[in-house]
Amino acid sequence: MSKTLLVVDCQYDFIDGTLACGGAEAAVEKIVGYINAHPDVKVLYSADWHSPRHCSFTKNGGTWPVHCVAETHGAAIHEAFSRDVLRPEQRPGNATVCRKGTDDGREEYSAFEARNSAGHTVEELTQGDEVVVCGIASEFCVRESVLALLAAGRRVTLLTDALGWVDEARHKENLKDLESQGVQTGRA
Repeated sequence: MSKTLLVVDCQYDFIDGTLACGGAEAAVEKIVGYINAHPDVKVLYSADWHSPRHCSFTKNGGTWPVHCVAETHGAAIHEAFSRDVLRPEQRPGNATVCRKGTDDGREEYSAFEARNSAGHTVEELTQGDEVVVCGIASEFCVRESVLALLAAGRRVTLLTDALGWVDEARHKENLKDLESQGVQTGRA
């Protein structure tokens, strides 16, 4: 069984922008270290990619401040993944970045249906793989991605020290809940 690392939404708006999360910078460092220590792991990056009209924005009746608007700095994946990841095939690129939240009328936390530039989904790209998940934010996009992968029958390991969170108490509750649902935990 091959292994895929799913790096969820390590974008600037979730690190130091409009929705900055606790532990985000440290998570990025841990994830880069994990990737460099695992030269054989296939890496996929999910990315929120919204238009200014997206339904999740408070100005459009949603829950969240404006974030990850397509082609802005806030939507960019943290530069450490391009700069510090040793193997080019494990860096963000057309084949490895899968975008979600592109439909203005649909909130999309899970990365499961996110698509790369060729139109392939995370679901397709992880077929038959064990999936190791990390990224931001633990209680929202990471959680929903993990639950979708579990529902599809994937074996899932969550890197608990490579996560950012919106609310630390809810993050800790989320970890316990996911473990109770059969998610393995590990450390980067």
